[in-house]
Amino acid sequence: MIKRRILPIVETALSRQAAVALIGPRQVGKTTLALAIAAKQPSLYLDLELPSDRAKLAEPEIFLDRHRDKLVVLDEIHRAPDLFLSLRSLIDRGRRQGRRHGRFLVLGSAAIDLLRQTGETLAGRIEYVDMGPLNVQEIEAKTRACDRLWLRGGFPDSYLAKNDADSFRFRQSFIRTYLERDVPQFGPRLPAETLRRLWTMLAHNQGGLLNASKLAAGLSVSAPTVASYVDLLVDLLLVRRLPPLLANPGKRLVKSPKVYVRDSGLVHALLGLSTADELEGHPVVGPSWEGFVVENLLAMLDGTTQFGFYRTQAGAEVDLVIDFGGKRGRWAIEIKRGLAPKPRRGFFHAHADLKPRRSFVVHSGADRFPLGDGIEAIGLRELAAEIAGA
Repeated sequence: MIKRRILPIVETALSRQAAVALIGPRQVGKTTLALAIAAKQPSLYLDLELPSDRAKLAEPEIFLDRHRDKLVVLDEIHRAPDLFLSLRSLIDRGRRQGRRHGRFLVLGSAAIDLLRQTGETLAGRIEYVDMGPLNVQEIEAKTRACDRLWLRGGFPDSYLAKNDADSFRFRQSFIRTYLERDVPQFGPRLPAETLRRLWTMLAHNQGGLLNASKLAAGLSVSAPTVASYVDLLVDLLLVRRLPPLLANPGKRLVKSPKVYVRDSGLVHALLGLSTADELEGHPVVGPSWEGFVVENLLAMLDGTTQFGFYRTQAGAEVDLVIDFGGKRGRWAIEIKRGLAPKPRRGFFHAHADLKPRRSFVVHSGADRFPLGDGIEAIGLRELAAEIAGA
């Protein structure tokens, strides 16, 4: 098993809270990580996609109370949403008996129903931890490994496939499964082909501003319908809306979010790019690298740090701005594919507007060197390590 950076985070959450919800898309490694945690202590694992395991919970309070001294792992919790009322009762009863933490680890493949069900039911009794695909801090410290992660994406079965062709087939099957099976579970019945076309359009426009009207015209549906479809993909943790940073009221700012397909491997699969040569020759190569860097850097944050992008109508622009607050302050990050990065004029204008504490240009090599005006060129792995340790 690849050691996941999130493992100690989940264990710490379990040490202070009765229930922990591990949220991430399918095939990201949630079950593997949960079983690794469960193996260290008395535990019970239930896969709620299996009718036999769901049947055990016909009387959930009676059954789970028999295992009150174990960590109970409930996989695919959205399959049994009524369980949350029973979990609340069991947690409150356990607290009165001195069992205040480490009772339940629930796994969910989307933010939608899980968050909706637990928002009020388990308020004050549950902690949420987001789990994404593999990132640059979890793979070998080699340029070739980083390039493979970029091409194949971070879903473990895709990244670890024997070759690029097997990885590509995995991602194609992953996309089809989501469209045909998983999407109908979480939202209203949607035409799979329409949603696939939207997903593909977003991949073509990787890192572009969200323009629901333009997307709607291409799909022959209304703009509100497109907005609801994008909401669904965001809730399924497959698409990210990067918010604009409204940090300078004296400027005419771009206020639409930027949109990324979160996993670079899915971007390439949606566009039919199965090899590094095909990717390097495609117009999406730059935006794909930008989205890859954004996801890897945001994976290093603790969930409370503010971030976004900055763009004015006059052309000042920074790809990613992270506001740590306190002594760390604001970091401005420009993203460039290549080994000799040169910031655009708009970055210098934005730099003057924002006055960040630190400024970086992320490139696709590993060298670190100054670019002048307090700006440093840096490799992705090194900047990710700085953010993680900041």
